[in-house]
Amino acid sequence: MALTLALLASSLGVSPARALEPHFLHDNLFPGHPPAQDQDRPLPVARYVSDEGDSFVFDRSQPRPLLKFDDSGEVWALSAHPAPRGDVIYVNDLGQPVLRATRLGGLTLFTNERPGGTAAAQAGSVGSLRIMAMGPQQLLERLAQASARTSRAARRLIAFDADASPASATLTADAAMIASEALIRLARTPESRGLLARILRVHLSEGQKSQARLQQGTIEITVAPSEGFAGRPSSDRIIAAAGGR
Repeated sequence: MALTLALLASSLGVSPARALEPHFLHDNLFPGHPPAQDQDRPLPVARYVSDEGDSFVFDRSQPRPLLKFDDSGEVWALSAHPAPRGDVIYVNDLGQPVLRATRLGGLTLFTNERPGGTAAAQAGSVGSLRIMAMGPQQLLERLAQASARTSRAARRLIAFDADASPASATLTADAAMIASEALIRLARTPESRGLLARILRVHLSEGQKSQARLQQGTIEITVAPSEGFAGRPSSDRIIAAAGGR
């Protein structure tokens, strides 16, 4: 079954995540026979609102599914995994469930506040999530902004610097802002501020695979430009590298 899905996705030029979706399978295995609830078909890119009021964009039009909450600048790169009853579970780069899509098109959102999940309803179509291109000068500005925001939250200097090429400048700039957000989250609770006290610097560099690790007071972040949003660690992964949860 997995091989059949992979071959189908490859032949039609779509991502394996799209090939897992029931409507996609129906349309391509049984052309000309639309499903009974065609009007409820999930859009490839749409805004959703959960029962708890969380509003987010879910983008399944790209090789890696993407999610972005309206109240955050972070874009989460997810991985799709088949689940019982034909469902699909989308996990973050720590392997934690973020969304569950049922074979009938329903969507469940998992958050720290609602680990058991909350239903989310489609609220309209939007454009695909894209990363904004940046050059070396804009990267330097983002590093300065990230340092200023993080230092203000920590109440002391936390320097941000990078070894980046023109090809990695865009993703490095995005990773810097994600790292800043992660450290600001650590500053918000007394339990986490002790972890933040160990961090003196954030250094970003280019590599083959995204990474985040803490070494001698420095958060070392590696970005992989060829992987797009998936080529840099999420804020949760950076927090985990610092020793948080």
